[in-house]
Amino acid sequence: MAEQNEGIQTVQNPDVVQKYQMAAELSNHGARILDLCALGDKSIEDGVKNLFAKAKNISKGIAFPTCVSVNHIICHFSPLSSDPEGSDVLKNGDLAKIQLGAQIDGYASIVATTIVVGASKDKPVKGKLADVITAAHLASEAALRLVKPGLSNNKVTETIQKIAKSFDTNSVEGNHLKLLSECERNDIEGKKQIILNPNEAQKRDFETVQFGENEVYGIDILISTGEGKPSSVRTTVYKKTGNTYSLKIKTSRLIFNEISQKFGTFPFPLRALEDEKKARLGIAECASHALVTPYDVYQGKEVLLTKNGSIKITNTFYDPEIVQSDKKVEDEEILSLLATNATEEKKDETETADE
Repeated sequence: MAEQNEGIQTVQNPDVVQKYQMAAELSNHGARILDLCALGDKSIEDGVKNLFAKAKNISKGIAFPTCVSVNHIICHFSPLSSDPEGSDVLKNGDLAKIQLGAQIDGYASIVATTIVVGASKDKPVKGKLADVITAAHLASEAALRLVKPGLSNNKVTETIQKIAKSFDTNSVEGNHLKLLSECERNDIEGKKQIILNPNEAQKRDFETVQFGENEVYGIDILISTGEGKPSSVRTTVYKKTGNTYSLKIKTSRLIFNEISQKFGTFPFPLRALEDEKKARLGIAECASHALVTPYDVYQGKEVLLTKNGSIKITNTFYDPEIVQSDKKVEDEEILSLLATNATEEKKDETETADE
């Protein structure tokens, strides 16, 4: 029985792959919802209701709350009713960063994308906006091809930095901005992690990562035309850390209990808590004692590592006819890499799912 349960945890098991891909389909569908974060969350909740309906004790729902961050707001923004930015209306030309995720039986898939509102083939995106979107897209495509069993993180980080420089952009530096995070059941941030643009402390703390078969990684790319550091805005998305501490304030204890019961180990928005005022008060003590961790913005794709290569299970909406940068990658090694298929087909191997 122990061996059987252990096998279910890896992507060798078709049922696990199915759960990841079904969650990804919901995420991609939900990513089209721009007007209201709450509607995005409801879309995921409604979408998972009938999946594995006959199975017992399978959790289903939101793996990452719907976030819509517009223009200068570059952090994960899932607004509270008291946030004035929450009532802003998207306008043509706005740069919107959208992120959300679904989970089935603890297997999560998170998708993020960047769009320019109103852009089309007749009204393409140009200039700095096109540069930063194209750089992020190509960086994620390159990472997808470099995250393979037997390889390590060094080449991935180096390639991402080169692509960013090709478009006169920078990768964003921050404590919670990771290029790669190993995803496990009930945990979107596993033990293996790579910081995209590490500071000195992170360079000391994070070791070389070796990719292995049957692992799942979230590839998170955040590119900026500025100095590459996120601006400060109020944090509204958190995640339990697993640490313990005896909270002193009654409101904090009530809020933490609600978090534990409703969200488990997955990220959540403060707006999803029953009492917003109490949530804002209670979360402060929880965060100060590391019972929860805050989230910054990032863009993501997810990858399953199998013997045949990498499987991309979430999609973004990049279209080179709509996003037209006048810059390009000229590094021959990177161009050759981007021209390859992320999934390498091998004979006599079990067939894997396509994008």
